[in-house]
Amino acid sequence: MNYLCLGYLDKEKMNALPKEEIDSIMMECQPHLEELSNSGHMLVDAGVAQEVKSLQRVGGKIQVGEGQLTRSDKMIGSAFILEARNMEEAIRVASLHPTVQVSLGEQLGWEIEIRAIDFFNMKD
Repeated sequence: MNYLCLGYLDKEKMNALPKEEIDSIMMECQPHLEELSNSGHMLVDAGVAQEVKSLQRVGGKIQVGEGQLTRSDKMIGSAFILEARNMEEAIRVASLHPTVQVSLGEQLGWEIEIRAIDFFNMKD
């Protein structure tokens, strides 16, 4: 079974850091990302930008909006898809991700949400 994992962060706390500190934190993430990648469970891994556009159909037309759909102090910073036998294994594998391995992440509001994927089609 496949699982979508969304890594969240506190945008205000992350944006308050100087670029050098963010770069240092990202370097600390690399060994954890390599371990996760080498686990054989990761199918897709992506870090995402802060700019967000949303699409909505209104009055028969598609409208483009600014910002995320859910209003929260958290935003998605990463998304990855795992292959695992069950949710317990997905939790074990996702726990290798820097979101929960880098100690400073706790202060920056980092967390992971894991959802089973009902349908997954990846183009070659």
